Amino acid sequence: MADARAHVDDLAQFVQAAPTSYHAAREVGERLAKAGFQRLDELTDWPELAAGGYYFIREGAVIAWRIPEGAGGDSSARIIGSHTDSPAFKLKPNPDITAVGWQQAGVEVYGGPIVHTWTDRDLGFAGRLVTREETRLVKTGPIARIPNVAIHLDRSLAEGVQLDRQQHLQPILAVDSPETDVLEMLCDAAEIGQDELLGYDIFTYDTQPPAVIGAEEQFFASTRMDNLSSVHAGLTALLAAEDADDIVVLAAFDHEEVGSGSRSGAAGPILEDALRRIWHSIGAEAHQFPAMISRSSCVSADAGHAINPNHPEKHDPWNQPLLTKGPLLKLNANQRYASDALSAAIWYKACEEAEVETQAFVSRNTIPCGSTIGPITAARLGLQTVDVGVPLLGMHSARELAGVQDLADLAAVLEAYLLGA
Repeated sequence: MADARAHVDDLAQFVQAAPTSYHAAREVGERLAKAGFQRLDELTDWPELAAGGYYFIREGAVIAWRIPEGAGGDSSARIIGSHTDSPAFKLKPNPDITAVGWQQAGVEVYGGPIVHTWTDRDLGFAGRLVTREETRLVKTGPIARIPNVAIHLDRSLAEGVQLDRQQHLQPILAVDSPETDVLEMLCDAAEIGQDELLGYDIFTYDTQPPAVIGAEEQFFASTRMDNLSSVHAGLTALLAAEDADDIVVLAAFDHEEVGSGSRSGAAGPILEDALRRIWHSIGAEAHQFPAMISRSSCVSADAGHAINPNHPEKHDPWNQPLLTKGPLLKLNANQRYASDALSAAIWYKACEEAEVETQAFVSRNTIPCGSTIGPITAARLGLQTVDVGVPLLGMHSARELAGVQDLADLAAVLEAYLLGA
């Protein structure tokens, strides 16, 4: 438990540094650079790459890898895939709104948040501001709140919360202060002039710090566990896998929560392009690339569902994962997850090597599951792919709940996978 506690303490720091996908990619890059990885520029040709660690950042995505000594045309790749984005609310154009004396920010729903969990929470804004000269990341403190209506004013709240996504989810910023300008506040925070601003991608985030909670301190409560839990675990594994025999890769994509269809998402060409360029940089021949892909594999790491004791009827009656009982192998007969018997064997071998228990997750037949970057990666590249992740309670809530031990165990299994288990 001591090692697990150290892992989640580091994860807490990672989460607080990464309120958006752009910040997550930057934080991954800074940690890689500190560990001696060399940042490459996508806009230039890459030279022949010696053994060692490399990475590049594309907006909210980061691809990082280690090349072993002697890598060449007979090499294979072991890949960890994850995603840096989470459900939130995104600032609209012309965002300043005034309603009955209140100053508010106009926002659009990003992904599939459990919207009522975002009410009555202290929210900040974070993201990127684009000028003629640069892109600058910005993060405010708690300056906004989505207010709920009091139960005295709406007795139907006792039966359930119904929020109109247009009318009821615009955060308040100030009262009786018509000069309030959210973009001006963001530019001030980023130390740029508002007249320099040409574009922005700004999201809400929950400012409450992560915490270890529970009667036995078994649980980790935090925003963005879907899917910073996997990004952090994959990064931890990559940094530890110095003795890997294969080319080992961390692919942290953006935009998974909205379908992955972007230049930095898993449905785009970013991973294939990176693998081809890596292949070329080690002197391998282009005609050998398809065979390399066939020899390679991917672990798609994304959070899954623990059984909720208050809603057991929402879960499969025979497969009921619990927090702290190990990371999940995620399965779906309709290929919403990419796991099959062959790729599951990859996962089980890694769990055995790491001496970590694992649990199976499968959806109840009457409740379709979500999906991940796993099926996209398997179809896009033809990689043997397995879907895994830590179990959560309250996935897509403003504040999700994971098991402390599960978070550390996921990193341990991913490290064993990269090392060839």
